[in-house]
Amino acid sequence: MPHAVTTVGFDADDTLWQNEQFFRLTEARFAELLSAHTDTEHLSDRLLAAEKRNLGLYGFGIKGFVLSMVETAVDVTDGKVPSSVIAEILSAGRDMLVHPVEPLPHVKETLDALHGHFRLVMITKGDLFDQERKLAASGLGDYFDAVEIVSDKNAATYDRIFRRHGDGAPKSLMVGNSLKSDIVPALDAGSWGVYVPHALTWSFEHHDKPEKHPRFRELEDLGGLAELVRGLKD
Repeated sequence: MPHAVTTVGFDADDTLWQNEQFFRLTEARFAELLSAHTDTEHLSDRLLAAEKRNLGLYGFGIKGFVLSMVETAVDVTDGKVPSSVIAEILSAGRDMLVHPVEPLPHVKETLDALHGHFRLVMITKGDLFDQERKLAASGLGDYFDAVEIVSDKNAATYDRIFRRHGDGAPKSLMVGNSLKSDIVPALDAGSWGVYVPHALTWSFEHHDKPEKHPRFRELEDLGGLAELVRGLKD
């Protein structure tokens, strides 16, 4: 009997490898740098507001995050932030851009189990250079039949990608840790969506679970994905 799914899409950050923890560590460093120059009680909220405001200009990823930190530092200090602090913020961003890539548990064995039986597509948003760097450093590139680095993820994105690299959204499945970016728009496109929560997920990516959707599934980790995919029925 043919599989209900022929193409499996994977998110990258915090699905295949660690990512958000480095943003959290850098944000803590940012707060420490500004602690001598301003009240940091609401600094996280101010930074998040800047990030959201700048998404349309800088997109997702480390570079936009760094620019938003610089903007926030200038804003909360009324333009009095020392140049040495700006230099430290830029240094923190460079550290993020060269940080080693740490695959999450069960990633390699899951890709081994699926590779050659399904078309595998990595679908990630973010900075092109950084995402290409992380994929190369992860050692996972050979598992994927295609890699799509996109500016945003919505139903049209998944419809286009799954038609380009598979048999269309109804015969495809998307795996990821973000309900807002990975699961809900993939379901809206007509594919299956498998939510694999990560302990750290950016607040911008939060969304209610579509628990009543017939094509929604949830796993604690990637360890059960191969069995789930093989067991799906139209």
